[in-house]
Amino acid sequence: MAEKKALREAYGETLTELGAKDPRVVALDADLSGSTKTAVFGKKFPERFFNLGISEQDMMVTACGLAATGKIPFVSSFAVFATGRAWEQMRNSVALTGLNVKIVATHAGITVGEDGKSHQALEDLAVTRVLPGMTVIAPADAVETKKAIVAVYEHVGPCYVRLAREKFPVHYDDSYPFEIGRAHRARDGRDVTFVAVGVCFHLALEAAELLQKKGVSARVVNMSTVKPLDEGELAAAARETGAVVTAEEHNVIGGLGSAVCEALSSKYPVPVERVGMQDEFGVSGNAWTLLEHYGFTPENLAKAAEKAIARKRERA
Repeated sequence: MAEKKALREAYGETLTELGAKDPRVVALDADLSGSTKTAVFGKKFPERFFNLGISEQDMMVTACGLAATGKIPFVSSFAVFATGRAWEQMRNSVALTGLNVKIVATHAGITVGEDGKSHQALEDLAVTRVLPGMTVIAPADAVETKKAIVAVYEHVGPCYVRLAREKFPVHYDDSYPFEIGRAHRARDGRDVTFVAVGVCFHLALEAAELLQKKGVSARVVNMSTVKPLDEGELAAAARETGAVVTAEEHNVIGGLGSAVCEALSSKYPVPVERVGMQDEFGVSGNAWTLLEHYGFTPENLAKAAEKAIARKRERA
C-alpha cells in the first residue's frame, strides 16, 4: 500500500525550508495556522509570521503591502475563506496589481469531511482561474506539493495553490520534475485519456488499471496546473486517444472540466465526460465515504471512460 501524507504537511515543511534560505519569505494566516501548517514556519520564524485573526480581507491586503516592499508573502486559510471571504481583495489588491502574493489554501473539496457543506470549497478553482494573471495549481500528492511550493516561490506574480485536508497516497518521488504550466503524463494509453487533479489523479490511475483488465488502454494525465493549462498535452491526448474524462474534487462547472472543454473546443474537439460534483453542495461525513457517495471512485471513472469511448465510436 502506498504511503499517505497530507499535502498541507508538505506545505508547512517546505515553507519553513524556504524561510530558512530566504529572509524575504513571510507567512500570514487567519487564525488557522495549526490546520494550514503555517504554524511550523511561525514557530521557527516568529518575527516573519503574522496571524491576522479571523480577518481574511485584511490578511490579503496586508500581504500585498508586504509584497510591495519586496517580501514574498505566503497567505493561508481554508479554501472556502481564502477565496470566498477575501475574493474582492484577491481580485482588486492581488490580481489587478499583479503583486507577488502566494495564496496557499488548505481544506479544499469535499474531503474536508465532517466540517460539512459550509466548509467544503467546491468553486475555488473557478473563481481563481477567472482572474487575469493568476496562476492556479492543485497538486496531487505531498511530493508534488513540495515542488509546487518551491515553483511558486520562484515564480514572480500572483499564485493560488489548492490543498486538501486528508492524507493522499504519495505517487511521486524526488526525481519528479514539476513545472508550472506543464502536465505530467503518468501513464500512456491509446483509447481514452483521464485528465485529473488532486485525489482524483490517484483514482484515475486505479481506473486505468480496471480498464486494462477489460482490454481498454487508458492514458492518465496529471493536470496539476489548472492555469495556465497545458494545451499542448491536451491536444495530443485528444488527437491520439480521441476521448477525454476529466476528474476533479470540485464542481464540474468552472473548474478543470470546464477549462479542458474550453481548450479542446477550439483546438481539437472530442467527446469529454466530466467527473466531479454535479452542481451541488456536499454533506457532512467521513472524507473517504463522501468520495464514494459522490462517485469519486475508480469504478465510476472507468464507467465515464467507457461512455466517452462509446461517444467517440458514434462519431467515427
